[in-house]
Formats: sequence, C-alpha cells, structure tokens
Amino acid sequence: MKRREFMKKAAVAGVAGAAATTIAKPAISQGRKELNIVSTWPRDFPGLGLSAQRLAERIPLLTDGRIQVKYFASGERVGAFDSFDEVASGNSQAYIGADYYWKGKHPAWAYFTAVPFGFAYAEMDAWMKYGGGQGLLEKVGDEFGIIGFPCGNTGCQMGGWFNKEINSPDDFKGLKMRIPGLGGDVLAKLGASTVSLPGSQIYENLVSGAVQATEWVGPYNDYFMKFYEAAKFYYYPGMHEPASQLNMGFNKKWFSSLSKSDQAVLIAACAEENAHQMAETNANNGTYLSKLINDHGVKLRAFNDDVYDAFGKAAEEVFAEVQAHSPLAKEVHESFASFRGDVGRWMLLADTGYTNQRNRVLGIKV
Repeated sequence: MKRREFMKKAAVAGVAGAAATTIAKPAISQGRKELNIVSTWPRDFPGLGLSAQRLAERIPLLTDGRIQVKYFASGERVGAFDSFDEVASGNSQAYIGADYYWKGKHPAWAYFTAVPFGFAYAEMDAWMKYGGGQGLLEKVGDEFGIIGFPCGNTGCQMGGWFNKEINSPDDFKGLKMRIPGLGGDVLAKLGASTVSLPGSQIYENLVSGAVQATEWVGPYNDYFMKFYEAAKFYYYPGMHEPASQLNMGFNKKWFSSLSKSDQAVLIAACAEENAHQMAETNANNGTYLSKLINDHGVKLRAFNDDVYDAFGKAAEEVFAEVQAHSPLAKEVHESFASFRGDVGRWMLLADTGYTNQRNRVLGIKV
C-alpha cells in the first residue's frame, strides 16, 4: 500500500463502517460498564496503533462482557493530543498513549514514558514495579483525576532521521526537528527548533521541509512511515527515549466504580500488552533495519561522543528546570535518578556486559 493511501486510510478509518470500533464480546452480564477508549495513534497504525487495538479487544474477553469497549483511534472522537482532557473530564473513560505528551500540564508526566539518559526497558519495568514508579505515576495522576498503568513499550529508540549528517553539537543549531518530551527540551538547549507532532502529521511535514529531522520509534515502526523518502541519515542510539513506555490512563472516578476484580483484570490486561508490545518490537526491529538499509539506501550513523556529551550537559540543565517546577516533580526526579544509579550498575555487569561480550565473540555487528 502506498504510504499516502495508508495515512489517508488511517485518518478516515471507520467511514465505511462506524467511526468507533465496538469490540466483539461474550455474554453480557447485568451491571455492565461502558468503556470508551481514545488513542493517540491512528487506526491500524503499525506497532503502536495495533497494540492499542489489541489491548482494547482483550478487555471484553477477559471480563466476560462486564466491560463493553468502544475504541476510538486518533481523530475519530478527539485529536491525538486532546486525549488527556477527554478522559480527565470524564467524556471518555480511558486513553492509550505516551504520557510525555502531557508534560505541558506537569513535567513529571515525562518520566513515565521516557526521559533523556533514562531507563532501558528492563530498568523501567523494575522501577515501575519495585522502585516506586507506579505509586508516583498515581500521585501525579491524582492531580488530574487520572489513574494509569503501563500498557506497552517500544524499547530503546533510534536517534532520529536527518537530511544531513550530524558531526558536532553545532549541527543542531537552527535545525527544525519533530521531537516531543524532555528530549525536545534537550535539543532546544543545543539550538534546535523543536515541535511535537502526532504521528499522522510527521511524514507530510518532513517531505515539505517544515521540519528537517524527526524521531519516531525504531526500524519496525519507522519503516511504514517512509521517512527515508525525505531523510536518508538514520542515527542511533536515541538518548531521548531509551525505553518508551506507553500507558493506559483511566478516569479515576470511573475506575474506582469498578469491582476490585474488574480493576485487577484491567491492570493485568495492561501488563500483558506491555510485555507483548516489547516482544513484538524486538522481534521486528532487526528485520526492518536490514530492509531500510538494503532496500532503501538508508545510511546508518552513530552519534559521536562529542554529540552525546553535549546531550548529557543539556539534559542536566533540563532536569534542574524540571525539579524547580514543584515538589512533586522533584520527588519523581529524585526517585528516578536514585534508581537509575542502582539498576544501572547492575545492568553494566549483567545485560550490557554479557551482550557486549557475546556479540564480540560471535562477530555480531550493526
């Protein structure tokens, strides 16, 4: 399918049927609950959108029809970046998306998707479950009437697509780049002009020259976006999103109205998809990286140490500003930083140490 046809289909999906998908369900019991889910992803979007739809389809099945789901992709009920307000207001009961989109409401939201020099997937999972991350997510959500749970992860992202080589920190000066979250704030410190665009708008802006660079996810997701038609330099690794966690945010009042059993089922469904999406991403990234390089002439590049050192210096400035925002932002950052030190020391010996040696012995290279 041509990329333009795909994006057009994603934008108007449901016209032939209903704008919302009513998920097929088993027998319905009395006292059923209606759950409208809004998403930040277009319909049938490879990776991210399909993951959200898969989660929506599981809920009626796991609750034996007690919870009836209508799933709305981005633009079908509200725009991608309007999902938060839609749920906080109670107009819909849940969103599926990346919580760093809400950093303008409170910078602490960014920590529950990804922050520069943050957690890898295994580290994020450990922090959320055993390092206090889940409790802090709920504490931030309390200010907005939201309670959220991890429901997906795309692992370490690529550094982005560029229409020129990046050889020094100065190459970011004046660069127009699509990059959300605190990662965007880091590049702004280096002189870049950054914007946050929903996925459905990135390709057109890159082709038109409205932006000169963009980050998205990784080879599996990026392949279908066809960014290589406008930018051939593909940089790694992405300091901005080392493990991009996605969350399902519920209207807290609605969630609290459920039985303890149904609450537990929803949390379990989110946890199931969290692991599922990470596995799917890892299973596909290598294959699609080869396709990008061999079939489309993409030029793979690594950010050099000078660039990464500049990222690190700028990140510390951004973190200082975040902590100055409020006591809660400082509390979240301090929890993150402390756990990062502890888990990072272990990962250096274990996962990182092992994979580096394994790949060296076996001759596995990029």
